[in-house]
Amino acid sequence: MTERMYLFLVGAYILLALYLENTYMIYGLSAFLVLEGISGIRLTRLMQKARHVSLSPGLLYLNTKARLGIDGLSAWRVFVAIVLVATYMLINEYGYDVLWFFPWFMGFAILGAGASGICPVLLGLRWAGFK
Repeated sequence: MTERMYLFLVGAYILLALYLENTYMIYGLSAFLVLEGISGIRLTRLMQKARHVSLSPGLLYLNTKARLGIDGLSAWRVFVAIVLVATYMLINEYGYDVLWFFPWFMGFAILGAGASGICPVLLGLRWAGFK
């Protein structure tokens, strides 16, 4: 599984969870993303090692100098989890219904990033200095 396919599946999962209005699916995905981001053990790497293949991520990269020792894909996972949980919690727990747009936008944007191979958030994180 490439990172591009992973982004597509994450986007589809977010949209499905929002459509079903299942809070546990959103929180579970966020916990999974944080665990992947912090530990550095990614599902895509594990699947490639199990299949004994090495696939390119399939995403557009900027050739920038890495100023931070943190991988950009790991930072992306943590960033997405934090923003998703924060907006979803503000909507459901505190009644800020005007924020309904953000989780849906994230789902469609991540799905589109998986389809096109261009993720603006990942490009921004790499520009900021992540590996």
